[in-house]
Amino acid sequence: MSRLIIQRLLALLPLMFLVSVLSFSFTSMLPSDPVDLILGEEGSMEQREQMREQLGLNDFVVTRYVNWLGSALQGDLGTSFFNSVKVSEAVTQRLPVTLSLTIVSALISIIVGIPAGIAAALNPGSLIDRLATVGATLGQAIPNFWFGILLAAGFAVTLRWFPATGFTPINVSPWEWLRSITLPAVALGLSTSAALARQVRSAMVGVLQMDYVRAARAQGLSSRRVIIRHALKNALIPVVSVLSFQITILLGGALIIEQVFAINGLGSLAITAVRQQDIPMIQGIVLVMVGFVENGGAKVGHGSGGIIRPRAE
Repeated sequence: MSRLIIQRLLALLPLMFLVSVLSFSFTSMLPSDPVDLILGEEGSMEQREQMREQLGLNDFVVTRYVNWLGSALQGDLGTSFFNSVKVSEAVTQRLPVTLSLTIVSALISIIVGIPAGIAAALNPGSLIDRLATVGATLGQAIPNFWFGILLAAGFAVTLRWFPATGFTPINVSPWEWLRSITLPAVALGLSTSAALARQVRSAMVGVLQMDYVRAARAQGLSSRRVIIRHALKNALIPVVSVLSFQITILLGGALIIEQVFAINGLGSLAITAVRQQDIPMIQGIVLVMVGFVENGGAKVGHGSGGIIRPRAE
C-alpha cells in the first residue's frame, strides 16, 4: 500500500508541472489588463507603467513563469494583485472551511448511500428496491445548488431551524458549526449518496450470486453473518474506488454550494479572484486544488482489487 501511495505521489509531480504551465499560460492570455482593473480609468500612464513594473508584467512570459515556479517550489504562491495578501495564507485560511464541508458531505453520502444500496440489493424488484432506484435517479438528476436553495428556503427561511448563510468554525462553537454546515452538507452529500447507492446495489447483487456466498448459506450461517462478514466485504471493494472519485466531485461541488450559503471557503475566494482577474490567486488556488485532489485520490483509492474469500467457519 505504501509503495502504491509513493508511486502515485511521484506521478503527481509531472501532473503538477503540467497544471502549473497550463494555468500560468491561460491566465497570461486573459484579454484585460490587471493594471486597468487595479487603477481604473483615473490612473495615469506613469502610474500604469510603474504598476506593471512592480507586478512584473513587463517581463517575458517565460521569465515570469520561471520566477513564479521557483517561488512556488519554496511555498510562496505569490501575492494578490488587489489586497497584497499572500496567496498561500489566503488559501490556508479558506481551505479548512471547504474541507470540513467536503468531509461532512462524504460522511452523509456514506451513511445514506451504503445502507440504501444494501437494502435495494437484498430486496430486488421490491418496493424498497424501486424507491431506492427512483431516489438515486432523482438524487443524481437534481443539481445540488438547486437542492441547496430548496433546503435553505424550507429549513432556514421558513422553519428557521438552521442559518441560511454563513459558517461558524468548529473551534468557536461546535454546535453552531454543526448547524451552519448541515444544510450545505446535506445538499452536497445526498447527490453523491445516490451514485454510491447505485454502485453498492450493483456490487452486492453480483456478490450475492457468488458460489462462496451460496456455500456459506448452505453451511447454515445466518443471513446477517453472510451479508456482513462475506458479501459486504467484497461488495465494498469497487465502492472504495468509486468513493475516491466522488470525493473529487464533492470537493468541486463544495465550491458551488459555498456560493448558495454564503460560506467563505475556497469557492468564494476562487470566484472573487476570477472576477477581479487576480492572476496569482487563480494560479495558486488551481495548483492547490489539483494537488489536494490527486493526493487525496492516492490515499483513498489505493484499495486492492479482487475477491476476499471467506475463511473456513
